[in-house]
Amino acid sequence: MPQFDSLIGLLDSRSFSTIWYWLALVGMWSTTGRSVLGVPSEVLARAKATQAAGEGPGAAVITLLDWLSLVLPRWRLGPREGAVFLGVTSFLMTSLIVLGFVFWLEMAQALVLLLAPFWVLFWMRVRLARRLSPLIEAAQDARSPLPEVAQGVVRAMTWHRRWVTLLSMISVALAALWGALWSLLHPVGF
Repeated sequence: MPQFDSLIGLLDSRSFSTIWYWLALVGMWSTTGRSVLGVPSEVLARAKATQAAGEGPGAAVITLLDWLSLVLPRWRLGPREGAVFLGVTSFLMTSLIVLGFVFWLEMAQALVLLLAPFWVLFWMRVRLARRLSPLIEAAQDARSPLPEVAQGVVRAMTWHRRWVTLLSMISVALAALWGALWSLLHPVGF
């Protein structure tokens, strides 16, 4: 058991050789892939299938738009909140990057490889919510026809899901490669 004399000692504990790190990594990406902005993937798939069949805006499309009207307000960041969140998270990520890749602390490297993709994912979600909000508002105010709004929403959410899948594959692959390289270069942990 390592001695935790200081914060640096805690951050230098083994990460890449424990099963818990890999379970956390796979578990986080597994749960992330189950929804888009909080909308279950099944709801999106049903709306997409309804559109592919050439049917009008049926119950599946209405359900998707209802879900979005409920979850989109959670993703709205004002300029002040966005700047504060960006500043704080950038400081924390930069601190972890310096601790991990300048001072070569394994725990900090593992946290960077775990958290940096989710930081990018958060901003991707905020961007998607900003793109979808005007579409949902136009549908609610009857300024745009429902099939056109549904098509734009499904297209944007489908592309977002594809980008999230790519991001997850890249992040898991990078973590696995870096973890394997770290374990080969440091067989006894230091």
